Amino acid sequence: MTASGDEAIAAAERRAESTRARNLPLWDDLPIPNDTANLREGANLNDACLALLPLVGVWRGEGEVDYPTIDGPRKFAQQLTISHDGRPFLIHEARAWLLDDEGNVIRPAARESGFWRPQEDDTIELLLTHNTGIVELYYGKPRNQTSWELGTDAVVRTATAKDVTAAQRLYGLIEGSLGYVEERAMVGQEMQPHSSALLHRVVG
Repeated sequence: MTASGDEAIAAAERRAESTRARNLPLWDDLPIPNDTANLREGANLNDACLALLPLVGVWRGEGEVDYPTIDGPRKFAQQLTISHDGRPFLIHEARAWLLDDEGNVIRPAARESGFWRPQEDDTIELLLTHNTGIVELYYGKPRNQTSWELGTDAVVRTATAKDVTAAQRLYGLIEGSLGYVEERAMVGQEMQPHSSALLHRVVG
């Protein structure tokens, strides 16, 4: 193994010292497997999800949101939980909160929940529902073992939701942390950068 490979393993072990013993709150009276965000606990990860294995965990960090139609850029913090129950999909839940320039919390912001559904041909289906009345169906594929690129095939909106027409996302591991960038076409604007964040593992 190369020196850089040794360093990466050592860094991962150091990070795991504070995350390996943590997991999601568990229901001790549930008659089916609990969701788990820690690969050391709970149901075994389904073989169909192995290409997504590095995503499993709870991630927390900060990012920036900007768009021509908002007063930005704005800072935000986010927690992203990607868990499983042993079946061939991952469970996705993200919640964000706006920050001021000093890092103080202003108010809760975007929430989304859904499922990562890997397919036999390496295609990934990602279904996301947003608190703003938008439902998105993404398709994508792994770019390599530690990054995944997806784009919307369909966007459904409630009557009161913003006019979102398309979105693209790129997720990737960066020295043990999870980074992502999102582009959106909405409210009459062309596809362009909307948000990005760097999240650090806190569980798993």
